[in-house]
Amino acid sequence: MTQATGAPPGPAEAMFAADQASKGLGIELLEHGEGTAELRMTVTPEMVNGHGIAHGGYVFLLADTAFACACNSHGPMTVAAAADIDFVAPARAGDVLVATARERTRFGRSGIYDVSVRRGEEVIAEFRGRSRSVRSTRTKEP
Repeated sequence: MTQATGAPPGPAEAMFAADQASKGLGIELLEHGEGTAELRMTVTPEMVNGHGIAHGGYVFLLADTAFACACNSHGPMTVAAAADIDFVAPARAGDVLVATARERTRFGRSGIYDVSVRRGEEVIAEFRGRSRSVRSTRTKEP
């Protein structure tokens, strides 16, 4: 990771540390920086569908988690406004997938991020996420 040892966790690290869904699937945060993130996941037999290939939902989840780490790297809590994915090649049990997210642009409270999911050098999916920062202060209703 890009953070100095002993420093408090940055926004992306703090968010990922609390992400039980991703941790439960064995997803690892490899690298992160301003508007970038790289994560890894091994496809397990439980992630394979009836066609013998990785269920697209797991590939999407890996890409979405990389997107979340990249778009939350700037500090304010940021969520997905929309996302889509193109599946290019199948993954199978035992494949190690790496998702690399990069910021394309930010404007106002919105952003656009691209994520490539690879098995080695082969691209298996391309994901585009659109983010929206949420106001950090919330008023309590009486």
